[in-house]
Amino acid sequence: MVDLLRHTSGLTYGFQERTPVDAAYRKARIDDFDADYTMDSFIAGLAKIPLQFDPGAHWNYSMATDVLGAVIERIEGKPFAQVLQERIFAPLGMVDTGFKVPADQQHRLTDCYMFDPQAKMKPFDSGAKSRWAKDRSFHSGGGGLVSTLADYHRFCLMLLGGGMLGGVRIISRKTLALMTANHLVGGGDLVQHSVGIFSEAENAGVGFGLGFAVTEHPAQTLTPGSAGDFYWGGMFSTGFFVDPVEEIAMVFMTQLMPSSTYPVRREVKTLIHAALDD
Repeated sequence: MVDLLRHTSGLTYGFQERTPVDAAYRKARIDDFDADYTMDSFIAGLAKIPLQFDPGAHWNYSMATDVLGAVIERIEGKPFAQVLQERIFAPLGMVDTGFKVPADQQHRLTDCYMFDPQAKMKPFDSGAKSRWAKDRSFHSGGGGLVSTLADYHRFCLMLLGGGMLGGVRIISRKTLALMTANHLVGGGDLVQHSVGIFSEAENAGVGFGLGFAVTEHPAQTLTPGSAGDFYWGGMFSTGFFVDPVEEIAMVFMTQLMPSSTYPVRREVKTLIHAALDD
């Protein structure tokens, strides 16, 4: 379970396009959340593809979070989407978060794009006819939710509050402390442990916890921040960070993939910390 939470399970993503295992993911469309999977058929299909490495041997961003969604569903005995609604969204008042946008709210969806070397922004999903406005047979733990700035800000404020917001506790303070500690085997950072993306020099000084990247050594990141701040981002260049030292929670949303196109997250984090005035 720990290997799934910290992305050391040996799983991968097809979009990394590095190994034959990545290619097998693409062929099976195992990481395409538009594919016609159910939770059970997803797990059955994934089980047919070899691991990229022995669990615990390396770090690799992967479909481990999707597998965790299946684990939660089987432990709870109810749909993963229902568990999220009951355990997190409803208690936090996250009224606009889910796996589908209702028809009467679809007008609020924006267009999103893929980077193209010539066109720069190539349409990927139209807000008017979005794939997030249709029913899905598979609810992805790693990348299927749609939300708003206001809702995700509440989620981040809960994290900044040590697992509690507005008198509602979602997880214990000590559980969150465990999740935001560096769990990479033997310590070190992503540059040392990653065998795929995120092995770049810009991830020096960054460890990984149970679901979050964790800043261990701010000086090595070459970006203003605090030891112990934690964060992650989405494929369309969205991002968030929580800095318990400065008591800051940040949410940034945009709509261009891949997220490596522009260094917007580093720039936003730099701008925010540069604006601090005690």
